[in-house]
Amino acid sequence: MAGILAWFWNERFWLPHNVTWADLKNTEEATFPQVEDLYLAFPLAFCIFMIRMLFERFIAKPCALGLKVQANGPQKAQPNAILEKVFTAITKHPDEKRLEGLSKQLDWDVRSIQRWFRQRRNQEKPSILRKFCESLWRFTFYLYIFTYGSRILKKSSWLWNTKQCWIGYPYQPLMPEIHYYYILELAFYWSVMFSQFIDIKRKDFSIMFTHHIVAVLLLIISYVVNFTRVGTLALCLHDVVDVVLEAAKMANYCKFQKLCDFLFLMFAIIFIITRLGIYPLWVLNTVFFELPEIVGGFPGLSIFVILLLILQILHCFWSYLIIKAAYKAVLKGKAGKWNPLHTKDDRSDVESSSDEETSTLQSRTSHSSATINGTNGTNGYLTGSNSAEEY
Repeated sequence: MAGILAWFWNERFWLPHNVTWADLKNTEEATFPQVEDLYLAFPLAFCIFMIRMLFERFIAKPCALGLKVQANGPQKAQPNAILEKVFTAITKHPDEKRLEGLSKQLDWDVRSIQRWFRQRRNQEKPSILRKFCESLWRFTFYLYIFTYGSRILKKSSWLWNTKQCWIGYPYQPLMPEIHYYYILELAFYWSVMFSQFIDIKRKDFSIMFTHHIVAVLLLIISYVVNFTRVGTLALCLHDVVDVVLEAAKMANYCKFQKLCDFLFLMFAIIFIITRLGIYPLWVLNTVFFELPEIVGGFPGLSIFVILLLILQILHCFWSYLIIKAAYKAVLKGKAGKWNPLHTKDDRSDVESSSDEETSTLQSRTSHSSATINGTNGTNGYLTGSNSAEEY
């Protein structure tokens, strides 16, 4: 394992030509990032996951019930062995030919069979209560980590002058606050990487999974090569969006429509300003131009650049969806009635109970639903998950 790590972390690839790993060794005068530090993220990720389970059960759920968030799930389909066998073994969305065959076999009309399959699909959808608990957990974490990161940047020299990210490199001591910030963020992303397989499933699952992988790689690489200053800028930019996003979701689940609309507007503005404005002008600019000018180029920089560009592509994609949804709502003159975080989200929420409702749902949410939850980590975030979801 030591040989593999030595081969992978080849200093001629990952470091500028005038920098070696020896330059990043801890001394009596200063502490620098070490690969071994990252191992702390794994047990911490497990702890975060356990804290989340306790938080959702003992804090988020009582809060949801106190706010009268809908606790019961969708209406259950009546038991039917034949339809259940078709649903579990063949298809959840039978075509017209199969519907007609089932109608003759059961002596039901086609419309009743369609309704049964719709109700049966809804049984597998997450409840509003569960989604509220998940959003409250993410909101709490993102609010805490954004506040902590903001305090670090507030007293930093590189917040307003990004050249300070590279001046003096590699002899930039690692502050304990940044060490804690990085390990906690990495642990959170590791926990999300694994918990997303049991979390509420979204149609953009693969996109968010890619986003989380990119975020983890950027955190690891930037920490090991001591690019932590620019890393703090990127992390803080992504976390602020996720705070507002999760707040908007919770307002929607509580049916606070005016607050939801206001928070969505704030989310859209902050997302576009940070992801399409500040991120390229500060983060990408300093990595693409100021880093080679001050420190010099090196092969590993191309990996760093590619990962940052992947994030920017995701930012553009999600921004397009946000703008498209908002434009469509205003164009149709339904801005006052439109819910950008409608609970009938085509990625995770309850389907309509009739054909007419389904038609209405598709026309109202086909452009808006993917927009908001698709950025959960930011969430992407970056994710994320967002944002993002989110780096």
